[in-house]
Amino acid sequence: MPPTRSAAASTARVSRRTVLAAAGTVSLSAGVGYTLRPTDSQAATPPAPRSATAPLAPYTKGTTVASVAAPRAGSGYRRLGDGPGWKRVVRAELAAPKSGREHRRTVLAAFVQFTDLHLMDVQHPLRLEFLRAHDVHAWRPHEALTVPGAISLVERVNALRGAPVTGAPLRFVMTTGDNTDNNAHSELEWFMKVMSGGRITPNTGDPRHYEGVQNSGLKQYWQPGSALRDHDKALGFPRLEHFLAAAIRDVRSPGLNLPWYSTVGNHDALPLGCYGSHGDPYLAEAAIGGRKLMSVSAADAKKLQDTIKKVKDPRGSGYRDFLKAHARSARRVTPDERRAPYTQADYLKAHLDPAYQGHGPAGHGYSSANLDAGTQYYAFRISDDVIGISLDTTDPGGHYAGSLGTAQLKWLDRTLKEHEDSYAVVFSHHTSGSMTNTRPDPARPGEKRHDGAAVLSVLSAHANVLAWVNGHIHKNVVTPHKASGGRSFWEISTASHVDHPQLARIVELVDNKDGTLSLFTTLIESAAPHRTDFADLSQTGLAALYRELAYNAPGADRTLAGGTGDRNTELVLRKGR
Repeated sequence: MPPTRSAAASTARVSRRTVLAAAGTVSLSAGVGYTLRPTDSQAATPPAPRSATAPLAPYTKGTTVASVAAPRAGSGYRRLGDGPGWKRVVRAELAAPKSGREHRRTVLAAFVQFTDLHLMDVQHPLRLEFLRAHDVHAWRPHEALTVPGAISLVERVNALRGAPVTGAPLRFVMTTGDNTDNNAHSELEWFMKVMSGGRITPNTGDPRHYEGVQNSGLKQYWQPGSALRDHDKALGFPRLEHFLAAAIRDVRSPGLNLPWYSTVGNHDALPLGCYGSHGDPYLAEAAIGGRKLMSVSAADAKKLQDTIKKVKDPRGSGYRDFLKAHARSARRVTPDERRAPYTQADYLKAHLDPAYQGHGPAGHGYSSANLDAGTQYYAFRISDDVIGISLDTTDPGGHYAGSLGTAQLKWLDRTLKEHEDSYAVVFSHHTSGSMTNTRPDPARPGEKRHDGAAVLSVLSAHANVLAWVNGHIHKNVVTPHKASGGRSFWEISTASHVDHPQLARIVELVDNKDGTLSLFTTLIESAAPHRTDFADLSQTGLAALYRELAYNAPGADRTLAGGTGDRNTELVLRKGR
């Protein structure tokens, strides 16, 4: 049943929560770690209001409603500048909007979604940059700047003074996976510091020098510090002599000034985002070793890429053989144990570490019970009327497509049923369409895996589900899902922060008090200026350059911003019965 709004039901709900809060925990699944603890797993307390008496007002400054980075006149390599904002589009596929709702509505919650930050140790020996010999998009010229780019996104959120439509306080940030890129300890440390605050040195190997494809002298990569006419300079990319020294220089993140929660993605759980968590041990040794393959033939690159796409090598044994076959071509680099792959337990321990608590909550959604049970899914309370559910859609058996095990799918169904008096927002990394990998989990070989259609079936059975918020596909796509009995919800898939246009999303949930609800989505860019200065290699200058290089990246997909109905929207829903 959907949330009821009768006085009796409201009284019962408050009374039950008060009793449970006094007991110190609101358990969603006893013994497995999916709990709501008012002290360390709850985002129900908003930041202090701007004024005790001032009414809430929309805050669009710094959002894509106000302005969006846009290419200036010219051809070839395009410089960016301030462009017009994106208008808000009302979508009525699931319910008809009623006039006057803007004067009746009350706010249920407002939050921010980050997704696909892909913080990269670009000198990591296992990276697949050499696939660019076949697929130009397999390596991007801006990848060395993921850390200052992500810090600038944190700075944007910290500068917001309220939600863009309602002015309501933003309650939390949820990051929906692929927080790291190579499943490396170095990247995990950088991610935790970006989100919670701290000084970061985005460098591994030789502490004094960059060692990677961008000073290799290979023409297939942009060589910023060299006069070599490489592939990208032929397209207009600039020569920036001190770029690499700046890219590995210390930077500092202020950390989010909001609570933040974490959802795991395939690049967080699997080496290179595609090889099984119980993969070939040779790859773990190669990750910390002193040899890095940077160049192969186009034919060999295509063969390896096809093997990855077709799920022919889930454990990485084929990649092991590939590296061994090209051993003589590999270049020497400085070994570094910080590049070792991290495990599920390592990921959880990092989130539970008090050093990375920031503005909380403790564990950022995860608890010690998750660590004990070996799980990475949980639920938390967003507000009095809304719960959040974070899923783990990565398939530990390998490959970048996702799925859910039976135990998690049943838990999802049970959690929604037990909290039918609250609205629900579901978070995951994968979209419904990218959950197509049902390879068994090596740790649970007898458990069935379920695809996106199965998840849609469960969500459609519960009238309290408002939205499924996810990432993975690096593109803005908003999809209506309608089921029988008035049940419906919106699937909100958000573009990455590594590929242009490098966006995050604000979501506001409101009750229109007329039998409908609205979900407002508003995209935001980082705080870096739209215009770049090639002479400015400061932390802010690098963040601006990160965006511009991404726009100009050879092979960049110009459709990732989505259509107007996938960007700044009002998504109308009928209240379930």
